[in-house]
Amino acid sequence: MGPALLLGLLLSRAGDLMALPSSDCVMAEQLCLSDSTCNATYRTLENCALAKTRLLSLDHDSRVRCLNAELDLGNSSLLHCKCQRRMKRQEHCLRIFWTVHSSMTDGYFNLETSPYENPANEEHWKTDYNKLAALVSGSQLAGDATNPCLRATHVCNLSKKCFRLRTDYASICTKGAGSEDVCDRRKCHRGLRNFFEKVPEDFTKTILFCPCQDELCGERRRKTIVPDCSFQYNTKPNCLWLLDSCLEDHICKSRLADFQQNCQPVDMSPDGCFLHNHAACLQAYMGMIGTPMTPNYVSNSSVEVSLWCTCENSGNQKEKCDQILGMFESNKCLENTIWSQMHLKQMALERQEDLLYSSSLSFQGDSASTSLSSAMSQVAEGKTQRDSSKQSSMPMASSVFSGAATSWPSLALFLPLLLSPH
Repeated sequence: MGPALLLGLLLSRAGDLMALPSSDCVMAEQLCLSDSTCNATYRTLENCALAKTRLLSLDHDSRVRCLNAELDLGNSSLLHCKCQRRMKRQEHCLRIFWTVHSSMTDGYFNLETSPYENPANEEHWKTDYNKLAALVSGSQLAGDATNPCLRATHVCNLSKKCFRLRTDYASICTKGAGSEDVCDRRKCHRGLRNFFEKVPEDFTKTILFCPCQDELCGERRRKTIVPDCSFQYNTKPNCLWLLDSCLEDHICKSRLADFQQNCQPVDMSPDGCFLHNHAACLQAYMGMIGTPMTPNYVSNSSVEVSLWCTCENSGNQKEKCDQILGMFESNKCLENTIWSQMHLKQMALERQEDLLYSSSLSFQGDSASTSLSSAMSQVAEGKTQRDSSKQSSMPMASSVFSGAATSWPSLALFLPLLLSPH
């Protein structure tokens, strides 16, 4: 390769580097550090953010210098960069975002700008969830049709990633759950974040927001996140303390800002949401799970959610404390979003049942199809018998891990048919 050609390639690569998309904070930081003026401004902001992290009080001149440094970025790509929820260097990206926007952390209600990309702009996984769900519905794994949470667990078990990551966090969180001295809440939270970040939402939403008709199902739903370790303390802490713990953590602070933006309630709206985006609100709510401000269902018989904290002994900050707690307890946008998701899942389950039984009448031809038709007919007959029986055979749902080890005799027949390309 001649020197002229080599030089041309190097210049071309350099040009490509400067032309990289600047919406990613990690890339935007690299571009900024390559410019002497931007580099100096960014270093000033790093010192400002470090002082706040160490809870050092800044004098008037220092605060002015920090604010001017942020303003000096002007239209820099660093000032307008965002992060993605499932990116590999997420924590580093979020640190960059809050370094540049350090002035936004001065007050609770200044966290209204999410550091995350709009969910609509992020890449979504293609999954075989519907095929796996049909597989469960067509076998004895379905169990009692009145417990969709148990069914959602079985569907998760058919996905290697869902099963592995769910097993991981369940193992960590159940070890010493309920004991402050043994339960490792930090590791439990990390395991939960891994599950909700790395498993496709088709699985996580169905497990967390399964529509229940009774308390046994509701108990399984409430215990999805192993609340004895991830959610509850021996005594309820003050909500202000919970908020302080969150603001000290880049991930929790980012998830809280995302939640505030996408689940912001408004009275003069049919759905109760300022942005009218239930999908974004649902994703933001799930993002809070596995942080110091992890929310959960308050009982087995309700879809109400809350933080595990109290506003007693809040002194002159009682109003602020009530607002923190009210983000979850009195949030019409969040309430309507959860109800909407559960309603959609209930309708999907009913359509799935109808499709399953009608399909059993149309299978003809080879022996495999005949066997499948026969198996489905037996399931339909079993369903009819259960519906006419006064005694329900509801499976136990006292543990988040129950139902994980089940014998699946019909999988060998159903799996090749349902997962084959059409």
